[in-house]
Amino acid sequence: MNRRKLFRLKLNSRTLVLGERTLVMGVLNVTPDSFSDGGKFLDVESAIEHALEMECAGADMLDIGGESTRPGSAGISSKEELGRVLPVLQGLRCVLKIPISIDTQKSEVALAALDAGAEIINDISGLKNDARIAEVAARRGVPLILMHMRGEPGTMQKAPFARDVMKDVLQGLRKSLSIARKAGVAKSQLVLDPGIGFGKSFAQNYELLQKLPHLAKLGYPLLVGTSHKGFLGATLAREGKPAPPEKRIWGTAATVTASILNGAHIVRVHDVAEMVQVSKVTDCLLHSKKSR
Repeated sequence: MNRRKLFRLKLNSRTLVLGERTLVMGVLNVTPDSFSDGGKFLDVESAIEHALEMECAGADMLDIGGESTRPGSAGISSKEELGRVLPVLQGLRCVLKIPISIDTQKSEVALAALDAGAEIINDISGLKNDARIAEVAARRGVPLILMHMRGEPGTMQKAPFARDVMKDVLQGLRKSLSIARKAGVAKSQLVLDPGIGFGKSFAQNYELLQKLPHLAKLGYPLLVGTSHKGFLGATLAREGKPAPPEKRIWGTAATVTASILNGAHIVRVHDVAEMVQVSKVTDCLLHSKKSR
């Protein structure tokens, strides 16, 4: 087990302490085609209702995305993405008490989302798609989550995988960090995500979870998102068929536990109530003192 270093992220509304306990980030996909919950919350009212349910279930923050990045997905325009997320952000602005992260690869969307109440930017491309996101984060002084993705969503699971996945992730994230720091983003406002499922083989995802302490050595807080992902479906397959996303909750729980024990500060999940319980119990294991 690896004890986590403490960090503090400064938001406009508060300061988040990372490391004293695991923070749970609830996922809200306002899309018709996300791999796990596509279409469920495309309607503004249902999206707002689900956001409030996740807050009530114990989520520490909410991650809202308007563009699917599942394997094989195609991108959409900034206009379409904003048309999905802005009404939800505006509807939550006066009622949601937990901070909101905007999951986007576009600086235009990031800026508009911050104006509408978001306080964190989550870029799954690690600034490869639009490096101006770093300028937006620096100018607004908001935290920026940098994820590693090998390739692009449309082709990432078809292209050759890295021979050494940890080396590939470390190199990619170092490059993203360099871009962010040169743009003026404070080191204390950066969070790293190894990008489980994004251009990695099923076996490599497990390897990354096992080797999270290597990533922690970079000196930044870690966010890990394994929830419902394809490698779990493959592991839990029955009669040659992958387990569907809704049948991957317990597999997700196992990987959330592993993530926390290996140093994750934030876990990004769909099943908030269940993973809040998992996180609380795992934190007790992480912080327990050896009996004498």
